[in-house]
Amino acid sequence: MSTPGPITVVARWRVNAAAVDSVLALVAELRPHTLAEPGCLGYDVFRSADTPGELLLVERYRDQAAIEVHRGSAHYQGVVVQRILPLLSDRKVELLRSIE
Repeated sequence: MSTPGPITVVARWRVNAAAVDSVLALVAELRPHTLAEPGCLGYDVFRSADTPGELLLVERYRDQAAIEVHRGSAHYQGVVVQRILPLLSDRKVELLRSIE
């Protein structure tokens, strides 16, 4: 049984060196579409100050159903799955809930 309430998705991406600019442009394309989803509460992207090819995405969703809608969306499938994932050398994703 899943716990109701907001979920924060933390994704750590290690981008292949030659693809950093391309991935940043694709994330900029993806972000407004994701923020327009009814269940999306926030979408922030950070670039490591120490390692330029490492990105941290922090996304907040109303609930698990909103995450599933996001993952099934045309923009996620077309941009993330088809265009970004092939440019990554590593990817880790965590789903977090507030303890408060």
